[in-house]
Amino acid sequence: MTFEETLDRIAKKGSKKTARDWMMQIEQEYGSVPFIFKRMSEHPEVLISHLLYKGAVTETSALDPKTVELISMAVGAALQCSHCVDYHMQAAIQKNATREEILEVILIAGLLANSVVLAEAYRVMENRLPECGGSCDTNGVGGSKVR
Repeated sequence: MTFEETLDRIAKKGSKKTARDWMMQIEQEYGSVPFIFKRMSEHPEVLISHLLYKGAVTETSALDPKTVELISMAVGAALQCSHCVDYHMQAAIQKNATREEILEVILIAGLLANSVVLAEAYRVMENRLPECGGSCDTNGVGGSKVR
């Protein structure tokens, strides 16, 4: 179905019926409806807009659907959203992701999340302790100590 056909169908059904139908379809496909979708459904236009955007991004992706779900799971893990991880893990499994692929994605997400923590803390340190000139002993071993 084209984007225009989808919009036409929404206009004919109305936003409340479309939102209800899409929520039922999500529950049938994934076994549950994400919490944020439930809250968005209280304002059907918000839910529909979100799902149209999500669909436009994922359906036009050069990546295969399993990879999209694995990336979504990794982002959810890095953002510490356990519900996102669970939802996208189930979706990835339905798209034939293996246990090994899921474990690898979790490790990569952890690696990147850890890097963000380190990079942000080091930037703050560099800004707050300019006398170090970028060479502060940050591991407690060696030369001068930072006070």
